[in-house]
Amino acid sequence: MNAQKTIKLLSGNDMPIIGIGTWELTHQTAELVAKALELGFRMVDTSGDYGTQPGVGDGIRASKLPREQVFLTTKVEETDDTYQATREDLDELAMQYVDLMLLHRPPEHGYGRELWEGLIRARNDGLAKDIGVSNYAVNQIQALIDATGVVPAVNQIEWTPFGHDMEMLEYCQAHDIVIQAYSPLTRAERLANPVLQGIADGYDKTPSQILLRWNIQLGVVPIVKAGSPEHLAEDIDIFDFKLTDTDMEALNTMNEDYSALGSTLAYAR
Repeated sequence: MNAQKTIKLLSGNDMPIIGIGTWELTHQTAELVAKALELGFRMVDTSGDYGTQPGVGDGIRASKLPREQVFLTTKVEETDDTYQATREDLDELAMQYVDLMLLHRPPEHGYGRELWEGLIRARNDGLAKDIGVSNYAVNQIQALIDATGVVPAVNQIEWTPFGHDMEMLEYCQAHDIVIQAYSPLTRAERLANPVLQGIADGYDKTPSQILLRWNIQLGVVPIVKAGSPEHLAEDIDIFDFKLTDTDMEALNTMNEDYSALGSTLAYAR
């Protein structure tokens, strides 16, 4: 297994099982994206509100990889005309299409039927190969499905051993929705946890590598922040070991609904 191994989306398209994120990566975006692709990553995540889309596009082109070998995800906002925002994202990226377009979060009220219909149109027009959501609760996803008949390919949410929801995982697996994990390393806030460190020592790995491996063995796709070439090399070095069932269960039972972004997980509604 390696970083170019894929997971099947409900459309039949393939998505890599790990990717890099570019939130707050406002300097050297192109260089770090190109380096990540050189190291073996094949998925890049960005958003219209990150300010990184031009650099992401430049980094993909600088890598010299064929466009079809790089899985590109970006996002539109809940206040957008989602169809028009998709076109604007593509202009910033200087790309003909993205592989996955996400609705960044649900609207303040309701679940966003019109927003979702805009993304369905974008997909039907070939602007995005797949569409999904981010920060959505189970009931909101179900409302979208009931209203339109279109199942999101992905729900991108914060997901770590310290903060996750197995009911969400079960629901998504039952509907062939892939969970993408953002902030899978707790933004370094919980890496010193003694239980996590003890598990890491047993494999001669770092706590970060254990967190990423836990995600992958659950069938969850982690998105790691592209902070430096050294961290990227560490994050991709997770395919030469497997966590035991005992260690997976120990990590599962660490859940305390923790969010590195605030007091409550965004999808815990």
